[in-house]
Amino acid sequence: MSADILFTPQAMGPLTLSNRIVMAPLTRARAGAGDVPTDLMATYYGQRATAGLIISEATPISNQGKGYAFTPGCYNAAQAAGWRKITDAVHAKGGKIFAQLWHVGRISHPDLQENGLLPVAPSAIKADGQAFTAEGFKPFVTPRALETSEIPGIVADYVNAAQTAMDGGFDGVEIHAANGYLLDQFMRAETNQRTDAYGGSPENRLRLTLEVAQAVTNALGGDRVGIRISPVSPANGPISDPDPQSLFTALATGLNALDLVYLHVVEGATGGDRDIQAFDYGALKSTFKGLYMANNGYTRESAIAALSENKADLVALGRPFIANPDLVARFKTSAPLNPLDRDTLYGGAEKGYIDYPALESA
Repeated sequence: MSADILFTPQAMGPLTLSNRIVMAPLTRARAGAGDVPTDLMATYYGQRATAGLIISEATPISNQGKGYAFTPGCYNAAQAAGWRKITDAVHAKGGKIFAQLWHVGRISHPDLQENGLLPVAPSAIKADGQAFTAEGFKPFVTPRALETSEIPGIVADYVNAAQTAMDGGFDGVEIHAANGYLLDQFMRAETNQRTDAYGGSPENRLRLTLEVAQAVTNALGGDRVGIRISPVSPANGPISDPDPQSLFTALATGLNALDLVYLHVVEGATGGDRDIQAFDYGALKSTFKGLYMANNGYTRESAIAALSENKADLVALGRPFIANPDLVARFKTSAPLNPLDRDTLYGGAEKGYIDYPALESA
C-alpha cells in the first residue's frame, strides 16, 4: 500500500482538501472572558493548518449547552469575531476549517449554567463522573428533563450557532451527536425514557438529531454540514442502546435525504478500545451516501490501510495533532512524533499548546 493515498487531494462538497488527514476536534479549554476565542487559539490552529481539514474544538451552541470551563462558544457576535481571527489564520496557510457545534446536555453542572440552573437532558438521569468547572472538578448532578415545548428552541440554537460559525469565517459546521452529549443522549434507550414524540421507538429517539440536521442544512446547505457519531462508545455514560447497528443505520439513512457532506464516526470507545463492542462500520459506510470519516486510535500506517482498502474516505486524528503541529509533514517522511504532555491538555497558556516544536526546529 502506498502512503501517497494519505496526501492526495479530496473533494468535499464545494471544497478541495489538500490531503485526507483531518485534525479531529480537541477540547483544550483556553477561551477568554465571555467564552470568546483568543489570539493564542489563532496561533494554535494556524500552526496545524496543513491538515486537509481542521474540525474545531467543540463549541457550545448556547450557555445552556456548556459543560466545561473555558470552552469557546459560537452563539454571539463577540465569539464570531474571535473565531474570525482563527479562521483567517487557517485560511492564510491554505487550510480548511469546520466548527463543531455542541450541546452537552446532562454533562454539565449548575456552576456552568446561567443563574445556577440545572443542566438539561432528555430524561432526569444522572451521568457518572465529574464536571470540569472553573473551581475544579465537581460531581455531575441529576439533570432536568426538557419539556417538549423547549425542543424547538434547542433546534433554533443549533441554527443560530451554525450561522454564527459562518459569520466567524468557517468553511462549514459539524453537528456533534457523539460521546454521550445531548443528541447522543436523545438517541440512546438508556438515557432517553421519554414518552412524547422524542422517546420510545428508535424513530422517535432519532427525531431530534434529524431535526437539528435538517434545520442546519436548511440554513447552510448539506455540502457545508457534517455530523459526528460514536455508535458504541461508552463516553460520558452510562449510555447504551440494545441495537446500535440498527439505530445508526436508520440515522444514516435519514441523513441521506439531507445530502450531508460527511459522516464522522468514532469507531469503538472514544480514546480507547476499538473493539469494545461488535459493530459493522463497513455497513454503515455503505449506507451513508456522503464521505465517511474514520476516527479513533489511527496511526500513519492504519490510516493508509483504511484509505487503501476503501474503509474510509478521510481519517481524523486527535492527540497526535496536539504534540505535532506539523503532523502531515511528519507522516510524509515517517518522522518520529513529539511526545504528548498530558499535564497541559486542558487550560493554561502557551505551554503544551503552541510550543511543541516542528520538524525544522526540533
